[in-house]
Amino acid sequence: MQDLTPTMRAIIYHPTAMAFPEQLEAARKARRLTAVQLAEMVGIHYTQLRRYETGANQPTLDILRKLAVALNLSLDELAFSPNERVPGDDLRPLLAALNDFSADERHVIREMIEGLILKHTARKFGA
Repeated sequence: MQDLTPTMRAIIYHPTAMAFPEQLEAARKARRLTAVQLAEMVGIHYTQLRRYETGANQPTLDILRKLAVALNLSLDELAFSPNERVPGDDLRPLLAALNDFSADERHVIREMIEGLILKHTARKFGA
């Protein structure tokens, strides 16, 4: 889905169930880092890191990138719940079958899915 426009990405990946504060704290603790240690690695004050972990503040993209690097995670792993961007069990086998399709066939499928998503989103928002 790398060919999606920014608008399509926003529609598909809207982080409605994001639990960033909890995931940040869990990732820090899993790596046995204190808030002070992680804050130093990122270059921020530890009280600011604690604000991120409590949900009182949200980091900038630059800080998110530094946190991901310091925690050895991708931005997706840091920002999204584990199954938030994974298709349901009923779609997984169908999507896995697309690996056998030619590049042209995958392009057609991508266009169809994007069209369906746009139609669904327009209907959802009453457009």
